[in-house]
Amino acid sequence: MAYQAFYRAYRPQSFSEMTGQTHVKQTLQNALLYGKTTHAYLFSGPRGTGKTSAAKIFAKALNCERAPVAEPCNECSSCLSIMEGSNTDVIEFDAASNSRVEEMREIIERVRFSPANSRFKVYIIDEVHMLSNSAFNALLKTLEEPPAHAVFILATTEPHKLPLTIISRCQRFDFKRHTPGDIVKRMNDVLEDAGIPANEQALKIIAQAAAGGMRDALSLLDQVVSFSGEEMTEEDALLVTGSISQDTFYRIAGALADKDIATALSLLEELVQNGKDPVRLAEDFVTFFRDLLLIRTAPGLEGMLELAAAEPRFNELAERIPAETLYGWIGILTKIQQEMRFSHHTKIYMETALLQMVQAEPVHHSAASPQPDLEAKVSALEGMIRELQQQLKNGSAAQPAAPAEPQKKVRPKSQSRFNVPVGRIQEVLKHATKEDINSIKTNWASVMGQLQRSHAALLNDAEPVAASSGAFVLKFKYDIHCQMASDNQTFAAAFSQLLQQYTGKPYEPVFVPDENWLKIREDFIKMNGLKQQTEEQPAEGEPEEANPFGSEAAQEEDPFIAEAERLFGKDFVEVQDD
Repeated sequence: MAYQAFYRAYRPQSFSEMTGQTHVKQTLQNALLYGKTTHAYLFSGPRGTGKTSAAKIFAKALNCERAPVAEPCNECSSCLSIMEGSNTDVIEFDAASNSRVEEMREIIERVRFSPANSRFKVYIIDEVHMLSNSAFNALLKTLEEPPAHAVFILATTEPHKLPLTIISRCQRFDFKRHTPGDIVKRMNDVLEDAGIPANEQALKIIAQAAAGGMRDALSLLDQVVSFSGEEMTEEDALLVTGSISQDTFYRIAGALADKDIATALSLLEELVQNGKDPVRLAEDFVTFFRDLLLIRTAPGLEGMLELAAAEPRFNELAERIPAETLYGWIGILTKIQQEMRFSHHTKIYMETALLQMVQAEPVHHSAASPQPDLEAKVSALEGMIRELQQQLKNGSAAQPAAPAEPQKKVRPKSQSRFNVPVGRIQEVLKHATKEDINSIKTNWASVMGQLQRSHAALLNDAEPVAASSGAFVLKFKYDIHCQMASDNQTFAAAFSQLLQQYTGKPYEPVFVPDENWLKIREDFIKMNGLKQQTEEQPAEGEPEEANPFGSEAAQEEDPFIAEAERLFGKDFVEVQDD
């Protein structure tokens, strides 16, 4: 018989042989015993966590000749045929290679036929998230109202890609990653059954590299056994998995603690030359420093260590490096990990991380040596307290309190820090025309409708008040909105571009708060002798440019009209002269 890989030869054949996933096993076994199985199940979780194995075990238990049972007997003809893959009533369907709607329709057409020699027809659809939208739609009706003899088991590693209409018609079971302890225990059982001596440290290295996947762990175990020959060693496991030895971790951490950057960089260069991935190195160092923190703060939890071992040298190293330093190193590596994902120069990032760790200043919280800045602040506060106490004794502490009240009232008037472009506004006013301001106001609503919501929100209380052929003055009711619009270069460009589409001219907005606009307009009128003109009708033949403010400065604003416009809006107020 041809050689079978460990992950195939030792695939679980019963719920009791499955590693972990207690919440899944117990629910399925109770449903089998009490006849509460349903027509559709969704098994989701990372790769190698037992989804397909659980589906096959469940299919065997459903069709076992001794049913209802919590475990398949693996002895009757139904169980044996399912194990061999020859049972025509248990159909395994790979959605990754059969994602079209035509394949799904073939399955749906055969669902209505009764099982050939079993109680249930079980469809195991693996990688179901790979189905097309049309295939999902074809499957939907069958999942909603399937025949009594049909059971669907959908398995996926990416449940978020499934339509909610599919998920809502299934009982969902989320499979979790296996812990390193569970993986090591399973590998020990496999090696014991195969008659191969185990090396506990080598198995820990394999479990760490498997990242919670049992299939990955057994595949790596198979490689290490084949590479090692008669006896498995820690060095063999390190070489096959691409991991780092504990001795290397110890030497690099010791060099960082001693501020010996040359040794640390040399060891890193040696690791990279041997084919180690810098991204994987950063991840492993985070785990190693976490182990040192665990040794330092919780000595009784040696079983939770992943890379470091409960040896005297690691205990000494953990005591030598302060916890604050380890926290800082983990923070540096975590930040570097995020940046390495978007770069091809991962080695440089790792070298930079080592330099930052060596040059990081140690954090001390000892009361005997406070920071200089803190000492200065404390001294200043003590001086202020002494001064206040002296004023209280002299009876003069209450005097400065009197002007404090008016200062608070005046303060909001001067809180705006917006730098008003007075020169640009005056330049617009010099060349302002009624035609330009009317053109902008006519197309104002259309432009507002095309802007993004965030940009349009800035203009809720804004109004164009004057315009020339190349620019216009935009008045804001609130200073903060004016400041936000001025700082947002994207808004200004988008607004000007939209305005040009509707008006045909490239008007550039000039922002000004309401209070500043009133003052600038008044000064401009006085400076240019326009006050008399704005109070009277323009002379016959006089160009419209003599009135640069359009209709806004052409008449004095009546307080009653202004109040009516404020209450009901300018569009609903019509002024008629009697």
